[in-house]
Amino acid sequence: MTSDPSPAPPLGARAHRLRTPRGEFAAVDVPPAAGVPVRGTALLLPGYTGSKEDFALVHEPLAARGYRTVAVDGRGQYESDGPADDESAYAQEELARDVLAQAAALGAPVHLVGHSLGGQIARAAVLLDPSPFRSLTLVSSGPAHISVSQEQRVKLLRDALAVMSMAQCWEAILAMGPPEEVGGPARGIGGPEHLRRRWLSTRPAQLLATGRQLCVEPDRVDELAAVRLPFHVLSGARDDTWPVPDLDEMARRLRAHRTVIKGAEHSPAVDRPEPTARALADFWDEHPDHHHRDQVGRGD
Repeated sequence: MTSDPSPAPPLGARAHRLRTPRGEFAAVDVPPAAGVPVRGTALLLPGYTGSKEDFALVHEPLAARGYRTVAVDGRGQYESDGPADDESAYAQEELARDVLAQAAALGAPVHLVGHSLGGQIARAAVLLDPSPFRSLTLVSSGPAHISVSQEQRVKLLRDALAVMSMAQCWEAILAMGPPEEVGGPARGIGGPEHLRRRWLSTRPAQLLATGRQLCVEPDRVDELAAVRLPFHVLSGARDDTWPVPDLDEMARRLRAHRTVIKGAEHSPAVDRPEPTARALADFWDEHPDHHHRDQVGRGD
């Protein structure tokens, strides 16, 4: 019986620490494919209990379209450092300022993509300062707090973390049934041992603070709509975290481009990576970065 490996890195990928004035962040950095005109750079933010590896299957098709893609672990998430017990370090504004620093380190402007929790952090970053971004894509990330059923899962997790270790929580969550995106170890790329390792490496304070954010996030769609930036709302055809009709309505309020990926649920980049990558690149192609330089060697 073979051991459970980490996800295989995409072709041409470079794993490194993205250095910024706000610290270093674990990143997977994939350049455009050889011989393809460089069209721009995209910064990819994972969701709650997720990690940079959740974008593993979209890097290569996006590279083939001329895009450099950089997926990062946020502060305290998997391979990025962060305090284990200080929840104030994971306040939404702190995480949003991390994103602004990451974009600057990559050579802004960049296309910004946030999945689930990552979408709400991305939104907060854009509301602080939209200038480092060429566009914003919200992937399975809704207008306000998560659904009641998912709130219940997050609250169960928070209660468990108060009295159990991360390892004990992992076993308890698995015993509850199939892992969920919110309130349990996210389904992602890689087998059970990789997902367990990711879970155990994430800081408890990060899970507590960001889980609370997901349960109380206000509707900031009107604020975002006032920002002069191209928006894209992308989701699967089914979503238990934010109902798809709510995502449709959010897109209408934002005057955003809307993509629904058939056959995908809350994690389109995992469920249907090829059509997800195609939708991202098609949207970015409509909003080219006329100021970009060849930045493939930057950001380390």
